[in-house]
Amino acid sequence: MNTTLESYYLSKPEPYQSCLLALKDFILSINPGICHERKFQIPFFMYKGIKLGYLWLDKKKLKLGFCLDKSLQEATAGAKPKDQYESMQIDPNADLPVDIILEKLNYYISLIDSIS
Repeated sequence: MNTTLESYYLSKPEPYQSCLLALKDFILSINPGICHERKFQIPFFMYKGIKLGYLWLDKKKLKLGFCLDKSLQEATAGAKPKDQYESMQIDPNADLPVDIILEKLNYYISLIDSIS
């Protein structure tokens, strides 16, 4: 893990730090093609160079977000495509909703695979 990403995780208080690290490890274990980098000052996950998802601690709300990259969207005449995001709040004191996370990530990975 690069130093900037490592410092992001280590700067967060418990129980958020442990939960963020568990989410990171889980997401990276889903597919060997998922890469981890820092964008917009938060941890982002990329797949084949396309934004897949992110982790964000907003005050005391831990969020896992998923991204539908603009490159995956159909072009509409006269409209400029933008990335679309959806997020889910994660309770750091509860079990991770691994089934939901896995379902969402596999959905977005399949979309990316369908264009490459």
